[in-house]
Amino acid sequence: MQGRRAWLTVIGIGEDGYAGLGREARRALFAATVVTGGARHLAMLPSRVQARREPWPQPFSVEPLLALRGKREPVCVLASGDPMFYGVGATLARQLPVDELCVLPAPSSLSLAAARLGWALQDTAAVSLVGRPLDALRRHLFARSRVLALSADGRTPQDIAALLVEQGFGATRLIVFEHLGGAQERRIDGRADAWHDGTIVEEVAALNLVAFECIAADGADFNPARPWTLTPGLPDDAYRHDGQLTKRDVRALTLARLAPTPGALLWDVGAGSGSIGIEWMRAHAACRAIAIESNGERQRFIEHNRDALGVPALQLVAGRAPDALAGLAAPDAVFIGGGVTAPGVLETCWERLAPGGRLVANAVTVQSEAALVAWRAQHGGTLTRIGIGEAQPLGRFDTWRQALPVTLFEAIKP
Repeated sequence: MQGRRAWLTVIGIGEDGYAGLGREARRALFAATVVTGGARHLAMLPSRVQARREPWPQPFSVEPLLALRGKREPVCVLASGDPMFYGVGATLARQLPVDELCVLPAPSSLSLAAARLGWALQDTAAVSLVGRPLDALRRHLFARSRVLALSADGRTPQDIAALLVEQGFGATRLIVFEHLGGAQERRIDGRADAWHDGTIVEEVAALNLVAFECIAADGADFNPARPWTLTPGLPDDAYRHDGQLTKRDVRALTLARLAPTPGALLWDVGAGSGSIGIEWMRAHAACRAIAIESNGERQRFIEHNRDALGVPALQLVAGRAPDALAGLAAPDAVFIGGGVTAPGVLETCWERLAPGGRLVANAVTVQSEAALVAWRAQHGGTLTRIGIGEAQPLGRFDTWRQALPVTLFEAIKP
């Protein structure tokens, strides 16, 4: 029923081209007046498909396609594999009502790779590096993790190998698939360290996928060089900082109060080294965060830390709250690590916070604590005093060294 109402049909096509298309996809192509797609995909169509062929514009844009809406003419789009996985189908679905769009997927390269390897897709991380930084892989690198990475080009396998060696996973076996599902399909196997040092010298096709299961360089199950877990509270030395850092145990408690959920947006106000926003985004691949920081050196720390810890999509806003908050997307949660005493910061954050959102702020000075006490009196919420002590040497014995107490404020906006 959806296909009969839709003016636009998005057809997934594999490396086997037109021969691999089903009856419904072929019927849509013969009925179409326009077919849009990449030049490679358009060239796969036989001449008996009479529709006008329009390659995607460069730079890529769906606007010319959307301009055909309302002309009551059937239009088709050709896309690689499953168009709803990092594909144009997902882009169009965000801009069109579902009843105007019919998607006919083909097996994705990820599905084909998993089938070749005998890997369960639900247990495998899938990452696209097409138009995305290589650092996005870092959050998936831990012992025994399985990853399928869509390559940006023919150099991507070598770049992945270099990253694995840098992270202590040089013994990992890389499996590179070219042209999956087509007549030119090829598989190349080799250890990451062999790719990296030039022992493996292969020219890799631009259309490729890289599969690997992380193995530490010495074959151990655990890689001591990078013990970064997926839970909040990474070691403090995971970050570059100048001391302006929410410490590990307080950070874990703070993130528990912020309660990240998939797709939610966090403002990290007075971000320092960026640790709260970074660990918010590490909680789930769909979590989003904006770090607001006025200090130039700390901005550089944030840029380094977000890449090193695998969340390069963390947005950095250089400026001081509340002025720097103007124009930002409304947050689902706000953390104020510095600046609660600055005029207008609490007020602006609370005003912009989405209903049901959480505001969490930490205070270590008497003045900042007083500001939170006054704010709680007006708006409600909870105050929690956090006191942490660490056993340290005192002569031949040990004693407790107390860190500065932290007052944690949490409120949920009605």
